[in-house]
Amino acid sequence: MKEIVLKYWFCWVFVLVSCIPPGNLNPLISLPNDLKEVSAAEVFDGNDTVWMIEDQGNAAKVYGIDLTQQHLLKIITVENAKNKDWEDLTSDTQGNLYIGDFGNNSNKRKEGTIYKLTNIANSENKINAETINYTVPKSLENEDFESFFLYNGYFYIFSKDDKKGTVIKVPNSIGKKEATIVSEFNLKGKDDAITSADISADGTEVILLNHEKLWKLSNFKGDDFFSGDVEKLSFDHNTQKEGLCYLNDTTVILTDERNDSEGGNVYSFSIDH
Repeated sequence: MKEIVLKYWFCWVFVLVSCIPPGNLNPLISLPNDLKEVSAAEVFDGNDTVWMIEDQGNAAKVYGIDLTQQHLLKIITVENAKNKDWEDLTSDTQGNLYIGDFGNNSNKRKEGTIYKLTNIANSENKINAETINYTVPKSLENEDFESFFLYNGYFYIFSKDDKKGTVIKVPNSIGKKEATIVSEFNLKGKDDAITSADISADGTEVILLNHEKLWKLSNFKGDDFFSGDVEKLSFDHNTQKEGLCYLNDTTVILTDERNDSEGGNVYSFSIDH
């Protein structure tokens, strides 16, 4: 995996995808070949810019793409951060973007890092991040985490395990923290690993991403997100989907990694079924 080196803006070409038959996903943008390993997507409420990152071993950069014009707006280097394993993005209502550096494919990490990027939309090509470092309970030191969102002052982080998963939470305040266990869950399916997550603007609905499907959680009590209704929505389209966020109340944005001629796109998907 190599760092993306871009000398000229015109080297990036974003086009509407009309020739790909991705089941019930609506293809919006085909990403350039160099951007192969997109691991997250985030859209601020009421905005048309989708923010993206790549995962382990790639550059410590954030990419802002205009959904309406299909072109790259910004490439921002996070100067004081390292991309150990960036897996997901979330945001707050003050215009701050958060990077979840907590991937644990090697099962050797005992702590995670969340980078806070202040007012990212008004940043130029470089930014410094504030840092939240947290330790996980000893029972979870071998767990891989890839998904999170911000809710009521806490980051809720979901393990990727497709058998018995765990939700932990970390307070949204700069410094060293300890994660606490919120709940366990079992989606009771095969290959049900969670790769991204988001919560609706009003906090009443959660969506979780898998390569083949997403789950919509609703009618839950407090922060026990699996205590209510769990609805599965299949894509009929199996690529390595890693990024998920709400665009509005009825539509979500998805991204997948590029694998030869497959993937490497931005999609929209209706959850108003």
